[in-house]
Amino acid sequence: MPAKTTPTTPPARDTPDAPETSDLPGTPVPSPVPEEAVTPLIRGIAVLTELTAAGGTMSLSGLERATGLARSTVDRIAATLARMGYVRLDGRDAVLAPPVMELGNAYLAALRLPALLSERADALADDLDESVSLAVADREGIRFIHQATRRRAMSLSFRIGDLLPAERTAPGALFATEWTDTDWRHWHIRRAKDPEGHGFPAVPPRRQPASPEDFTRRTAQAEAEGWALDDQLIEPGLVAVSAPVRDPLTSRIACVASVVSHTSRHTAADLRTTLLPRLRAAVAAMEEDLRQAPPPEPGPPPTGLAIWTGASKQELGREFVESLARGLTVLTAFGEGRSALTLSEVAKATGLARATTRRALITYDHLGLVTPTPDRAFTLTPRVLSLGFPPLSRTSLPRIATPHLTALTTLLHESTSLAVLTASGTDIHHTTRATAPHVMSADLPLNTPLPAGATSAGRVLLAGAARQAGRSETSLTEVRAQGYALMDEELEEGLRTIAVPVRDRTGRTVAALTAATHAARRTREECVHDILPTLTTTASHIETDLHVASRFTRVPLT
Repeated sequence: MPAKTTPTTPPARDTPDAPETSDLPGTPVPSPVPEEAVTPLIRGIAVLTELTAAGGTMSLSGLERATGLARSTVDRIAATLARMGYVRLDGRDAVLAPPVMELGNAYLAALRLPALLSERADALADDLDESVSLAVADREGIRFIHQATRRRAMSLSFRIGDLLPAERTAPGALFATEWTDTDWRHWHIRRAKDPEGHGFPAVPPRRQPASPEDFTRRTAQAEAEGWALDDQLIEPGLVAVSAPVRDPLTSRIACVASVVSHTSRHTAADLRTTLLPRLRAAVAAMEEDLRQAPPPEPGPPPTGLAIWTGASKQELGREFVESLARGLTVLTAFGEGRSALTLSEVAKATGLARATTRRALITYDHLGLVTPTPDRAFTLTPRVLSLGFPPLSRTSLPRIATPHLTALTTLLHESTSLAVLTASGTDIHHTTRATAPHVMSADLPLNTPLPAGATSAGRVLLAGAARQAGRSETSLTEVRAQGYALMDEELEEGLRTIAVPVRDRTGRTVAALTAATHAARRTREECVHDILPTLTTTASHIETDLHVASRFTRVPLT
């Protein structure tokens, strides 16, 4: 048992002081930048952090002001991130793009908790008809790693990766039962510097912060009772009850499961008497899942990244910040079965030189993105989720596809669209589109049902559904075999369309990408030879983004 301390400080374990880290949210004491740290990498992380805090979109001049960097430096960082696919440059704005989620995916895969426990959390949410979340500790805060949210007029708006101050949450009180004296000292310093919590943009600031004694009291109560309650700590009306999910090997808290509701449906007392027993039952099942989980099987590490960064530098010259790109690839070396890696293992996985890898890891340790282990390895920290993940964790397939459609229409000079099957399975509707600037161009209405059998998109979707259902209609078999459908003036006279499938991570056809033209502009043969290759390539790009975005989040199709 931990030794008891003063009455104003909850129980803590006596451990050596942790190294001070950079001045980011949740880290109150800045430390000097190590001499071997990679300055361009620090600057690139600052740009990604500001973009994330801004909701995913920010002007380049806004990034200049927010980071304090020179405009030329911001431009070069943005160009490098765009080359990596992490941002999209839209006029004067930088916009986070789905590929940046591979950084957060690396942390979540290495952690394994979402893969092992999310099904239980989702089932509990369905059973209670309330939102359920899983959170991990991130220094003096908590960070969400899974959300099962109910869609209501009053619904939970927190996203995977959002950081909340420990003192304003029920999970925070539970995590604080394991804090060391150093953790408590950092928390007091952070509170003194930022009493209203402006460093936590995911929650509204408190104009009248609770006293430190209030949190220490709640922490002591959480340790005594084994669960914690949030009675409108975040904002009026929001209530939650939380219970710890413990690591079967160490008995320490692996994560905290919470049921979140609104006072219009449950009072705090209701949560304790009605929902807490069912939450505890689900937590017990989660802990059993952790006990029974087989050892992780390492997936393939990233390959060819060092060669790619070198080639990009040769092509783009000064506009490509190679040290930033190489540094970011270090984070992708981690994953399932690769949660703790030595310097040599990271260098081998990425193809980078040991010296380059070492400097990147020193930089990430300084920034609080990795932490060294006693056996000379490194692990990712939850803070990696602050690099673009929260704004994109609520994306949808139309949002993912729209920039690709815009680029495709610009390339083909033809209107393009994305369509999905309706619930009936007999109609389709278009969810996003890009219209070509012709005097006469295809105008495919959004969210208007169209007969699936009379459209090329519908034929592609029906062919995919038939394959999944085991049906073998001859015309649909032909569509599946050739990989596209071409419809000639069946829906409307003069309208010629060609469509290809868009598939999810499991290989299931979930949407169809269509290019539409006037029959007088392109023959059937020209559609196949001139449009189809580019259409297929664009569908592949959409699939790549969808697969990254949907690894640990649900991506709605509409």
